[in-house]
Amino acid sequence: MKYLTVMIALACLAGCGKGNDVNSEPVVRFATFNVYLNRPAEGALVEDLKTGDAAQVQKVAEIIQRVAPDILLLNEFDYDAAGEGLALFQEKYLAQSQNGAKPALYPYVYVAPSNTGVASGRDLDRDGVVTSAPGSRAYGGDAFGYGEFPGQYAMAILSKYPIDEARVRTFQTFLWKDMPGGMLPDDAATPEPDDWYSAEALEVFRLSSKSHWDVPVMVGGRRVHVLASHPTPPSFDGDEDRNGKRNHDEIRLWTDYIAGDPDLYIYDDKGVRGGMAAGERFVIMGDLNADPHDAGAVPGAIGQLLTSPLAAATPFPKSAGGSEQAALQGGANVSHEGDPAEDTADFNDDPETSVGNLHLDYVIFSKAGLKEIASGVFWPAPEDAHYDLVGPGFPVESSDHRLVWRDLAIVEE
Repeated sequence: MKYLTVMIALACLAGCGKGNDVNSEPVVRFATFNVYLNRPAEGALVEDLKTGDAAQVQKVAEIIQRVAPDILLLNEFDYDAAGEGLALFQEKYLAQSQNGAKPALYPYVYVAPSNTGVASGRDLDRDGVVTSAPGSRAYGGDAFGYGEFPGQYAMAILSKYPIDEARVRTFQTFLWKDMPGGMLPDDAATPEPDDWYSAEALEVFRLSSKSHWDVPVMVGGRRVHVLASHPTPPSFDGDEDRNGKRNHDEIRLWTDYIAGDPDLYIYDDKGVRGGMAAGERFVIMGDLNADPHDAGAVPGAIGQLLTSPLAAATPFPKSAGGSEQAALQGGANVSHEGDPAEDTADFNDDPETSVGNLHLDYVIFSKAGLKEIASGVFWPAPEDAHYDLVGPGFPVESSDHRLVWRDLAIVEE
């Protein structure tokens, strides 16, 4: 399988991080943003981006420009093999000042295929039909990851620092059945365990609903592994909780991967087995679709990472807007146990039909070699000058998620 790394020839007008000397401790802003740049048809995002004046995209770009991340993971950015969409987004939006904000230029880009919308050839949603023609909900239900065409809801990485291409690892094709003790869903109507999916389906069923990437980035001669993913939402299923259990195990993949076990069960898309080497710096980023307190994630799903002895135990990034919107919107938010200042997604608030605002997007980093300087969630309060970039939630102005960032010093142990 060919993975595409696009090197865009743009001068880096802004300095990368806050220091580039190998003998200093450079501070790098890592960020994740579910940008909601998915479209209902293949090629539609590229067509939108060609105009240069799509209002939603302009607001997404302005948010990025105002936060100014050095290394940024985009979730829900539709994939195209030529990288045309990402190039257009950079050229016509990020490289152009939005409302006076400084352009955001990223000379290094990583994109690769996603499992979303890739036909499995199996009846994964158990509706009695194997749907093979893209463009329908039924097709998406039988794809390796939900998507109505190949690459819908995919992801990409933008970086001001060089990507160590030779060390990139991807885990798009790792099979769920090959995870020891995996939480395979069970059909309660049969005596056999873990049999909601047929044996034929499990022979091809990929764990990752999009993909899992280990993308090493070089900062002043020091390597940081960006571990990127976007697990399936733990919803849109039944009592078998197939999506909740998959979400748990997609998060578990990173929990196991960072443990430093060279004999680990995980194999990458080149067939190389084993986890990340012990003692490496890592930053796990993405819309992980698992709130620590509220909504439908399997208990402990995100806790696997948060309690890992290898991950730094630091407070969650916060915003003023998250707290204010939870109070203003009420509804499902009233019964939430989590701190609304830590919320990163603004969803429908009807307690009968939806989940309200949740904490779903994360930047989690290693104890080894990294030290936090600052963090935040871009969620302006109503009185803020940039409130129009997010608005009151509905209609969606930019995205139903918020950009989450941490400034991390790259230190020697």
